[in-house]
Amino acid sequence: MQISAGEFKAKCLGLMDEVARTHEPVVITKRGKVVAMMVSVQPEEAPSLFGYMADTAQVRGDIVAPLDVEWEADGGVRAA
Repeated sequence: MQISAGEFKAKCLGLMDEVARTHEPVVITKRGKVVAMMVSVQPEEAPSLFGYMADTAQVRGDIVAPLDVEWEADGGVRAA
């Protein structure tokens, strides 16, 4: 949206509400030349961090079955 400085002065508060709601910038002109731009400083609602990587990984093979490898930290002790 483009608006003259005089009209902007008369409608400033209403334009601020509109920019905040629509996130569409308002270009302000004076004698036909662009002098300013009003934009929303609040970003659009950010996506939730919960689950943002859903369906991006693949499980290959059996991740539940025990390994037949002895660990050094185990010390050779086996649970009964």
